[in-house]
Amino acid sequence: MAGPEVLRYVAFSDDPSGGNPAGVVLDATGLSDERMLAIAAEVGFSETAFLLPRPDGLDARYFSPLAEVSFCGHATIATAVAHAERHGEGTLHLRTPAGEVPVRTERTPDGAWTATLTSVPPRTAALSEDDLDLLLALLRTSRDDLDPALPPRVAYAGAWHPVLPLASRARLAVLDYDMAGLGRLMADRGWTTVALVWRQDPVTFVARNPFPPGGVVEDPATGAAAAALGGYLREGGHVPAPSRLTVLQGADMGRPSTLSVYVPEGPGSGIEVSGRAVAIPG
Repeated sequence: MAGPEVLRYVAFSDDPSGGNPAGVVLDATGLSDERMLAIAAEVGFSETAFLLPRPDGLDARYFSPLAEVSFCGHATIATAVAHAERHGEGTLHLRTPAGEVPVRTERTPDGAWTATLTSVPPRTAALSEDDLDLLLALLRTSRDDLDPALPPRVAYAGAWHPVLPLASRARLAVLDYDMAGLGRLMADRGWTTVALVWRQDPVTFVARNPFPPGGVVEDPATGAAAAALGGYLREGGHVPAPSRLTVLQGADMGRPSTLSVYVPEGPGSGIEVSGRAVAIPG
């Protein structure tokens, strides 16, 4: 029996050499958890998304090469564009392990495809002093490198991410950390990536996201973390609501990515994350 068709796309870029690569399986009917994990490992990207059609919509599941995750933003964007190229633009209503996530697609006048997901309701939690000290030690940095205007917290919009705002772009450019140790801490706490961010201007953030649970040093574009960042900024009063933000990620690893983040009014309303996606040739 032939296996499922596995597509390969990049999200948050219209250049296949940029953005974040994702595997996409548009029909994973009949695949076991073990088979989905094996496919994700074979693909080798940080995430592969699997759609499972049901009578009233679509289930979506996400696997890194090492484990299933509750939600993945860049794989959602890639999946929506792959679906739209075959079935036309519109809105998909995805039932993810984190909750319902609508994602709409449209074609721009220049022929590119964009997708916009709306996250589950975001929330934040305190980052304990002990966990902050552990994180900083594993990241080989210190409290002196943090932005005093943006306090560290743990933020959620489908997956949990510690948010560590840094005071300078120069410090963000240096990513040298204990991958094994950070991976153990993140597995114990249920964190997906660490969102290291620097505020370039009131509406622009530069991000880097260590991702040891996915088996990679860092993620070139992290839609779930961008949504969590939007929720963190709104909850803390660090941006007005509504606001449209830009998150720039991946340039330090040679895969520049652009994520557009819309922060609506209302403390419980989902955060919108938008970006382009394109198939990887060959």
